[in-house]
This record gives sequence, structure tokens and C-alpha cells, in this order.
Amino acid sequence: MSNTTAASAGAGQLPRQIPYIIGNEACERFSFYGMRNILVPFLVSSILLAYLPEADREGAAKDIFHTFVIGVYFFPLLGGWLSDRFFGKYNTVLWLSLVYCAGHACLALFEENRTGFYTGLFLIALGSGGIKPLVSAFVGDQFDQSNKSLAKIVYDAFYWTINFGSFFASLLMPIFLRNYGPSVAFGIPGLLMFIATVIFWAGRRKYVHVPPSPPDPDSFLNVVRSALFGPAPGKGAGTFVAIAGVVLALASLALIPPMGFVKAVLIGLGLLIALVGTGASMQLGRATDRHPASAIEGVRAVLRILIVFALVTPFWSLFDQKASTWVLQGQTMHIPHELWWWPSWLVVTAGQMQALNPIMVILLIPFNNLVLYPLLRRMGFAPTALRRMGFGIAFSGLAWIVAGLIQLYIDGGDPVSLAWQILPYLLLTFGEVLVSATGLEFAYSQAPRSMKGTIMSFWLLSVSYGNLWVLMTNAAVRNDSVTAQIASTGLSENAFLMFFFAGFAFVAAAAFGLYARRYPMQDHYRSA
Repeated sequence: MSNTTAASAGAGQLPRQIPYIIGNEACERFSFYGMRNILVPFLVSSILLAYLPEADREGAAKDIFHTFVIGVYFFPLLGGWLSDRFFGKYNTVLWLSLVYCAGHACLALFEENRTGFYTGLFLIALGSGGIKPLVSAFVGDQFDQSNKSLAKIVYDAFYWTINFGSFFASLLMPIFLRNYGPSVAFGIPGLLMFIATVIFWAGRRKYVHVPPSPPDPDSFLNVVRSALFGPAPGKGAGTFVAIAGVVLALASLALIPPMGFVKAVLIGLGLLIALVGTGASMQLGRATDRHPASAIEGVRAVLRILIVFALVTPFWSLFDQKASTWVLQGQTMHIPHELWWWPSWLVVTAGQMQALNPIMVILLIPFNNLVLYPLLRRMGFAPTALRRMGFGIAFSGLAWIVAGLIQLYIDGGDPVSLAWQILPYLLLTFGEVLVSATGLEFAYSQAPRSMKGTIMSFWLLSVSYGNLWVLMTNAAVRNDSVTAQIASTGLSENAFLMFFFAGFAFVAAAAFGLYARRYPMQDHYRSA
């Protein structure tokens, strides 16, 4: 498919096809968050986990939730590869959206059947994950040098719309689950996903279609291969580092029995990416005889981007627990129906507190763009993308400090109002706006043209690793010696983990800030 559709709206004008993509995303996000935000409460009370002792069901539900999220953010690798190499973004999004719809149907039909329900979760992870990097990259494809200044506004609007859909999903789906049962509660998101697919299909003749990249002798992998194994006197140290990465990645498969398939594969993939990338970066100069300087610099750019993404992973380990750890904490708190301002007619379960996140995003994005960022610029502080992301990680740590303090009061035995959760939600959401909304535009602008979908996939893969840290931490605290060490601090397990994750975020924010100071920003928007 050629790049010849109604591409240019004119210099400085918004492309006419953007509303189709935004409408698709709003419905898809309602669909995704609608099922995701009721998943843990449903599992805890469902017969799917009835085989477990009641005390173990919350832990099992959290593990299933975070494993599902890992899958959602792992499959972007597949979607990005299929798009960049074979089918293009539009076709890949359309076909995987149908897989996505089938997954929702399984959840609605198999609420009492473990095999059918988990198959539905797998199909949603495949469909949702597969399209994730492509829709946001597809937005970027609709812009060129003549109107790229509008891209940031559209990415913010894109993220605003995501949260618009998420807000109503977070409020309404717990009500449907409680009043009408899981078949209806999981069926409605499926209907919204079907509508999202139809909206996306309706704009097919208006989009800019950037075709998949043909086989490229100067591709990322070919340059890496030349750097590691190209003809040169002897083998460089980088080659041995890369080989060690391959060996350790294969050895990680031995961890499958004790750790499980998902954790073992992610550990192996992480070792492979980290050590092969390090090895290649050590001797990229060896590829100069086979590849042009632009291709080698493109590989350097990608490796630098991956370091940024790796440093963001701790943020996701905190952010995604708002749908698991914070919901379970909220269920032990007092719902303050006696307060005059509390919306008792609407918020009746702890799970509905998640609606605070999207409504705060809706408010914070325009506040930041219209008030905060201009004010900072007038004060002489440039809120660059990397600075915003670094501060966002730090704010997530502050949110978990507050959540930990709330947990201390809960552990003290006195009733604690659910209203107190508003403060950590506000801090975490502010961090999210700084990290996630910024990261979408950062990932697109820094990625070379032939790597757009793949780089967006790696951005999303960082979410998988954030959830991997949660799974590994939860597994560690089931060890008797670790539990004894936590008990010796005088803190409950929940409070200890909250302060632990806060510290994790602060260390990551400091490391991110140090790396960001020497990161060379790129501009990879297409020419007009």
C-alpha cells in the first residue's frame, strides 16, 4: 500500500483522518480497562479460584492479573515485527482487533470455565498487545515536517481520549459486575471493542499508509551482526559479551519449573537484549566496512533508547499495582458515605476508585500544557521530555510513600476512610502524565523510520518488565526467611512492600536523571 492517501492537510493543519484513530482508541480503551479493572475482584470471588484456600485467592488473583498485563505488553513485539516487515500498521491493527474481539467473547461465555476464560485472557493479550505499538505509531505517520508541531498536541489528545474511555469503564464496569454478573460485565467491553474496530476500518481510505520496510541489508539486526561477527582481526570483547547473553538466555529456560514460563522467558529475553546490545555497542566501529554511517548511527540511537526504556520499568511496577494492590487495600478501608461530598450514588466499591486516575489525567494534561509548563519556562526551567519522565518516576515513588502511610494506619486497627486514597492516586496520576503521555511522543520521535513499530513495541515491553518486578517481589515474600526479615522491621508485609516499591522508584528516578543529562535527542519525523 503506497503512501499516497489524503496525507497532507496543509502546513500547520491537523490531518483530517485523526478523528477516526482517536475514536477507535477511545472505544478500545473503554474495552480494555473495562475488563481489566474488574479482573481482580472477579477472580477473588469466582469459582475459577475456588480450588484454593480463601486466604490464598487474593495472591493468586494478583499473580494472574500481572501475568496478563505482562502478556499485553509482551505481544507488541510480535505486532511491531509483523507491521514493520510484512503487513503494515493498518492491516496488522485490523486483523489483530478481530482476535481481540474473540478474546472478549471468551470472557463473557466462559466465566465458570478456567480453560475458556484463560484462553480469552490470552487472546485479549495477543490482540491488545499486538495493536498497542501500532496505533500510537500510526498517529505519528499522519504527520510530516510541515505539521509535526501539532503531533505533541495530538499525542496529548490521544492520551486524554484513552483516559476518557478508561474513566467511564472504571466507574461503570464494577456496577455491571455487581448488578448483572460477569457475562454482562465482560460482554459490554467486547461490544465496545467491536465498535472500535468498525471506526478504525471506516477511515481506511483517508489514512497515510506508510508501507512495511523491504528487506534491508543495513537493518538494525544486520548492523549488529556485522559488529559482532564481521571480518576483523580476532574477536572483540563485545562478541564474547553477546555470546554470554545468548548462553544465559538459553540457560534461563531451566528456570521454567521453579519460576514459571512467563517469568523465565522474560528474564532470558532481558539478558539477551541487555548483553547482545552491550556487546554490539562496544564494537560498532567494526561494521563501518559493510554499512553506511547513517545505519550505524541508527543502531546507536536504538540502543540509547532501550536504556531509557529500561530505566522506566520501575515506574510501571508501581503504576499497574493500582489495579491490584491498591484495590485490595481499598477493600479493607471504610467507604465514607457519611461525608457530604462523597458520591455515594456512584462510588460504592473500592475498585471504582480507579476512576480517579483517568479523570485526573483528563484534568492534568491541559493544566500541564496551559499552566505548568509555560510557568516553568518563564522561570527558566525547560520541561524537556526526559526531565518530565524523570520527575514522573519520582512522583510515583511519593505516591507509594503515601499509600504505605495509609497502610500503617490500617494495620493499627482503626477504621481508615477510603477518601485518603485520593492523595496517592493524584500523585501517581501526575507521575503517569509525565512518564506515559510523554513517552509515546518520545518513542516515536527518537525511532528511525524503519524501526517505528518495533521501538514502540520495546516502549510497551518496559511495562511487562515492570510487572515482572511485581511478580518476582510477590514470589520472594512467600519465602519464610524473607517473611521473617519483614516481620523484624515491625511493618506488615503490605506496608513493607509499599515502602520498598517507593524506594525502587526513587533509585530509578536518580539513575534516569543521570542518564538523561547526556542523552542526545533526535528528530525522526518523516519529511513533508
